[in-house]
Amino acid sequence: MIVRTLAECENSERSVEGGNWKSVRMLLKDDKMGFSFNITTIRAGTETLIHYQNHLESVYCMSGNGEIETIADGKVYKIEAGTLYNLDQNDKHFLRGGTEDMMMVCVFNPPLSGREVHDENGVYPVDDAS
Repeated sequence: MIVRTLAECENSERSVEGGNWKSVRMLLKDDKMGFSFNITTIRAGTETLIHYQNHLESVYCMSGNGEIETIADGKVYKIEAGTLYNLDQNDKHFLRGGTEDMMMVCVFNPPLSGREVHDENGVYPVDDAS
């Protein structure tokens, strides 16, 4: 059984700073669960280009507000506590923090290995290592 607290993960190498965001990676590839689980804070008033070409992601907003805009069709979706969105088509998008920080639960498949940050195209690299 794997048991971790958010507090202990925040004070470890599992906490990754991304400028517009901070991601606490509570479950990673080496935990061998087949997915990763993060608590990510999106800072208010920020905009981040994201394009997970190598991962599918499901995101649940626990608190705060913002929006997501899909690049392909320009659709804008409001995000607030209780909203779930799923990037099931590797959707390229802008994620914007609203008037307050958003706290998000993020699940990735395949799982993250731990220290990923977005490249200039908003992509996380794929980790092919077993």
